[in-house]
Amino acid sequence: MTDGRYDTAVREAIASEEMAGISVERVDVRYELTLIECLRRMNVTRAGFEASHVTVATLDSWKRAAPEIEWVSTDGVVERQRLVKDEGEIAVFRRAGRALAGVSVRLREWVRAGRTEREVAKDIDAGIEAAGFSHTAFPTIVASGPNSAHPHARPGDRRLRDGDLVVLDFGGVLDGYCVDLTRMAGIGQVGSGAAVLFSAVQSAQKAAVAAVRPGITGADVDRAARSVLESAGFGAAFLHGTGHGLGLEVHEAPRLSRAATGTAETLEVGMVCTVEPGAYVAGLGGVRLEDDVLVTASGCEVLTEAPRDLLVV
Repeated sequence: MTDGRYDTAVREAIASEEMAGISVERVDVRYELTLIECLRRMNVTRAGFEASHVTVATLDSWKRAAPEIEWVSTDGVVERQRLVKDEGEIAVFRRAGRALAGVSVRLREWVRAGRTEREVAKDIDAGIEAAGFSHTAFPTIVASGPNSAHPHARPGDRRLRDGDLVVLDFGGVLDGYCVDLTRMAGIGQVGSGAAVLFSAVQSAQKAAVAAVRPGITGADVDRAARSVLESAGFGAAFLHGTGHGLGLEVHEAPRLSRAATGTAETLEVGMVCTVEPGAYVAGLGGVRLEDDVLVTASGCEVLTEAPRDLLVV
């Protein structure tokens, strides 16, 4: 269903086989009216809707327009079909992972003392475009010095200075699929505390990647990373999960995080996910290292193979 703004473009995409050969319904007044018309034409009396994406107001409008239809909330029906990638999707992920790793190799060109976080982020975004991605997968994160202690800081006008830890988190979309990578830089000589923090996170990420294999749960992978950081005294500084699935969206199932008993998701061959432990200490800074991995029969394949040591500039 589409309105006049996109109707011609959709029909042309189908004709050129850029889109599958689907039927197209033109929306002339309102989407919900066209939806109800289609359901009645197909004699539908029970319709499922994605509970995570439909607002209360939208559902109420459907119920008012078609009280004879039973509206049933669903969760994960489509998403479960996207968990395990097929060979065509895996080929895209491999190309995307190599391309994003290539962008990370260029970080030395952009990260240096005196530049603002915003300037570095713009260069990374341009590098992502130059690497062949259609667009960034999310707003690029460049967080320096005290800002690095905020896991999802946004780049601002702070200038990078000697002693800073710098979190560089970026991703791109290639042929519709998202990849995601985080590397760390140090401006000049970082302090001993920052060096210890980086070393602990690097060890945690290595342990988590080594834990990825079919049959293990996402919670088990999280535990592998978390135990390393706890042993190093940074357990309380690990403020998020170890990773998430990748696909048509940058955050998909499976989740690699702590979970209540019985709710943890089991990894299967063909799943693609991030492995990104981090630790964040106010007054010291934050560190996160992230790679994308493909679950294989023997363990996992790292898709974003690039140097992980602290980039000292």
